[in-house]
Amino acid sequence: MNKTVSGAAEAIRDIPDGAVIMLGGFGLCGIPENCIGALVQKGVKELTCISNNAGVDDFGIGLMLRTRQVKKMISSYVGENAEFERQLLSGELEVELIPQGTLATRCLAAGYGMPAVFTPAGAGTEVAAGKETRVFNGKEYLLEYAFEADFALVKAWKGDTHGNLIFHETARNFNPLMAMAGKITIAEVEELVPAGQLDPDQIHTPGIYVQRIFQGTQYEKRIEQRTIRKQEAKS
Repeated sequence: MNKTVSGAAEAIRDIPDGAVIMLGGFGLCGIPENCIGALVQKGVKELTCISNNAGVDDFGIGLMLRTRQVKKMISSYVGENAEFERQLLSGELEVELIPQGTLATRCLAAGYGMPAVFTPAGAGTEVAAGKETRVFNGKEYLLEYAFEADFALVKAWKGDTHGNLIFHETARNFNPLMAMAGKITIAEVEELVPAGQLDPDQIHTPGIYVQRIFQGTQYEKRIEQRTIRKQEAKS
């Protein structure tokens, strides 16, 4: 089945106001840049965004925060986003901060069709407030529910017209988990090839999880903080 759409605008055409969407990536690495740009253009609002991060002020989810399109953020890292901080402190933005491992596990549970999982992360802290707990082998665990996302937006290095995806190095982060978890998964890729050209042993996400795919353009691939070692003086 050919799942190719013409571009980002067509791919996100039916994301409505109030939708719950997952966005892959880690920090600014491997984020669905084209889909975010299309959502800003579309002006869809009241979104709940599930993502490792909230972008920065002029890139990633930060673009949707700046245009007041996000009602709630569910994240484990909010980075260096001044507008996010302002909206949080003023009460304009709902925020659910959860441990990184719990975020990944709740995505995984959704992809596997499990309604909930038990995890020790957050037990005995304010994260546990109001949640069911159980003790297994003398250790306390929290019951965490699988996410229910209407759409998952992911970014891959290469994909084919059947939706099979290959992620490149660090960009293989939350993207494969979220690709499995969305009710409708939209993949943007740097290179789109005909079905049959990818090596099956190299595919990270099988096409069965992907409903729409397109080749993106003009990727910035920003690095949030780049630190390099000082060059040693020559003797």
